[in-house]
Amino acid sequence: MPHIVVKMIEGRSATQKQELSDRLAETLMSVLGSRDEAVSVAIEDVPADKWESDVFVPEIKGRRDTLYKRPGYASVD
Repeated sequence: MPHIVVKMIEGRSATQKQELSDRLAETLMSVLGSRDEAVSVAIEDVPADKWESDVFVPEIKGRRDTLYKRPGYASVD
């Protein structure tokens, strides 16, 4: 039962968020063989001035072993 949480800087429309959610769910079903009823997607808006303290430091920095796509804006080490 995969669950994805997407954290991104605020400002995207509800339409963009729904399209992102739909495409992520489709990818999970295609790649992992998950059923639609087993997939969930959450999207959390983060103010730009809180990104480093609320997302980067606790969830990205120092997590090289679990990041399959690393950001290009800062070192994760």
